[in-house]
Amino acid sequence: MSENLKTIRELAEELGVSKKKIHYQVSKLDTDLIQRLDGTIYLDKFAISKIKSSMGYSSAVELDTVDIQNRHKLDSVLDSEKNKLIDEKSEQINYLKEQLDKKDSQLSTKDEQIKSLVEIQNQTQNLLDQQQRLALQDKKLLEEYKAEIKDLKSLNIPEKDIEKEEPVKKEKQVENNKEVSQKQNKKWWHFGRRM
Repeated sequence: MSENLKTIRELAEELGVSKKKIHYQVSKLDTDLIQRLDGTIYLDKFAISKIKSSMGYSSAVELDTVDIQNRHKLDSVLDSEKNKLIDEKSEQINYLKEQLDKKDSQLSTKDEQIKSLVEIQNQTQNLLDQQQRLALQDKKLLEEYKAEIKDLKSLNIPEKDIEKEEPVKKEKQVENNKEVSQKQNKKWWHFGRRM
């Protein structure tokens, strides 16, 4: 038989459907499109294309050219969209990289500032500790000085009494010295007169 003719079984296998579906489609066709030989039904190209079109299949040649054209259009549209998306994403990535670089530099600056602030805080804490130690030392010294002053005051009280008594004694001594000198003067004066 001719290569252009197919049996119902061959067509069903090609299309991936049951033989019953193909029999049903063959029953709709005109009898002049069907050839019978030894009880077997053979379909020519025209009958096969009618069955395929009634079942929703289109011819392979038509599908190929239409599909190829559609695929080329779709591919070109997809390629342009893909390139557009790639460009947009590249721009976004570059922008985000720049932002990350800026943030990194800001973070390093902040780290340096924090480090210097911590150092200043430590220095301030050390100064405060020194100031507190000095204040405690001053307080101890002040208490020691107060205690010494109290001790000296307790020692100076009798001396003050003595100092108060001394001027009185000195006055008495001066008076006594005057009296003695007057007596001597009297004697000397007398002695000088007699002569």
